[in-house]
Amino acid sequence: MKEINTTSTYFFYKSVLRKVSFNAVLFEKELNKALIVLTKKEGVRLYRWALTFTKTYPELHSNLQYVF
Repeated sequence: MKEINTTSTYFFYKSVLRKVSFNAVLFEKELNKALIVLTKKEGVRLYRWALTFTKTYPELHSNLQYVF
């Protein structure tokens, strides 16, 4: 089984995204910021997490198509 190394920055941004999920504009802004800071691999992982997380929040999910 392949081990995935994840930095604390990834978990930090995941926590931030959970906290700002009440506002779609803030969520998109923080996600874009995270994707700039994180490595490509972690960025993809966070984006996939965001897709899953926002399925229960339609107002957030519709904004994800404009990220990247």
